[in-house]
Amino acid sequence: MQATLRLAAVQLVSGLQVDDNLARARHWVLEASRQGAQLVALPEYFCLMGQRDEDKLAIAEADGEGPLQAFLMQLAREAGVTLVGGTLPMRSAVPGKVHNACLVFDPEGRRLARYDKLHLFGFDNGRERYDEGRLQQAGAAPVAFDWQGQRVGLSVCYDLRFPELYRRLAPSLILAPSAFTHTTGQAHWELLLRARAVENLAYVLAPAQGGLHANGRRTWGHTMLVDPWGQVLGCLPEGEGLVLGELDPARLAQCRSQLPALQHRRL
Repeated sequence: MQATLRLAAVQLVSGLQVDDNLARARHWVLEASRQGAQLVALPEYFCLMGQRDEDKLAIAEADGEGPLQAFLMQLAREAGVTLVGGTLPMRSAVPGKVHNACLVFDPEGRRLARYDKLHLFGFDNGRERYDEGRLQQAGAAPVAFDWQGQRVGLSVCYDLRFPELYRRLAPSLILAPSAFTHTTGQAHWELLLRARAVENLAYVLAPAQGGLHANGRRTWGHTMLVDPWGQVLGCLPEGEGLVLGELDPARLAQCRSQLPALQHRRL
């Protein structure tokens, strides 16, 4: 039987200075590597939580070039890990808009995948208002890649509310870099993560932003690793740090054998 795989999710409280955010990301990725992680995932917008939404436009990069992509490529090589680069802004074909892109690099610094966030968050409760569609261009397709014999499905934050995405991905490991608001995270974060794990009989690794940011926004945190039975294997409520744990192929196979729900689908 295949050996267990060591996973790590980084929780950050990213701020207004890109260089500072990259330094904190590098610190935690290297620490995860030191603790034996083979795959390390950063949270959504690890590189910047700007004062205004428009700030992301100034650091948006063209595909395949730019300092943020170079940073991730070099860090993957330095740490010797498969690195899931949270998200960063990538230029789109629509003027004034960016893609919220998740890039994955192997331990040699080669890019394995790019996923552009499909579902754009909108929320208005009279006190908080968010409209990602104002400055972001939605992605066009689901993305998965193969890693160490596992099918890994990429998603970002608000995607968690759309279970049909994960049916298309058919993953054994779901990655969900996020920056859930404190309001929606408190209500739904753990519920969504565990539901996606149970219904797909898959592991879920969800690195998050977690704390009070310099721009005044508060994110929920609670970075988690969840197993295919919905058991929370690790959780960091708030602040910077790591959640580490194992993806056990034998556990995955056991859950899927004992409850073959994926084989019982009729729709």
